[in-house]
Parts: sequence; structure tokens; C-alpha cells
Amino acid sequence: MSPADEDEASGIRCRLDELLAERGMTLTRLSELVGVSIVNLSVLKNDRARAIRYSTLSAICRALDCEVGDLLVRAD
Repeated sequence: MSPADEDEASGIRCRLDELLAERGMTLTRLSELVGVSIVNLSVLKNDRARAIRYSTLSAICRALDCEVGDLLVRAD
């Protein structure tokens, strides 16, 4: 299985771009609030992340005032 197939097999999609748009927040501002680089947030936003730390997930959800299930959804 190629790395791309492994990512697709996860069946998880990140809704970060949608949540940012709904809140009128930029990736730069989110990066400042959660202490995660713009590059790493971009990887997450574009569904290229293979993993996410619980602390990062919690910080993003706090900054966006959302639940984990609002951010990460099943893609299948």
C-alpha cells in the first residue's frame, strides 16, 4: 500500500479550513493562539497529517471553540 493509500484508508477528514472560515480566523492567527507552526497546521488543514497530538487537538478546539468531532469527521 502506498503512503497516499494509507492516508485515504484512515477515512478521516479535517475540517480546519471550514472552521477557520466560519470564524473569520486566519491560519496565522490560529498558529499564534495554539503555538503550532503554520506549516504543521497547513499539513493538518490539507489532510496530509498522519497523526495529531492530543494536546494540539485540544488547543485547536479551544481556540476555535469547537469539539473534536467538529474538526475531525469521517470521510467514508
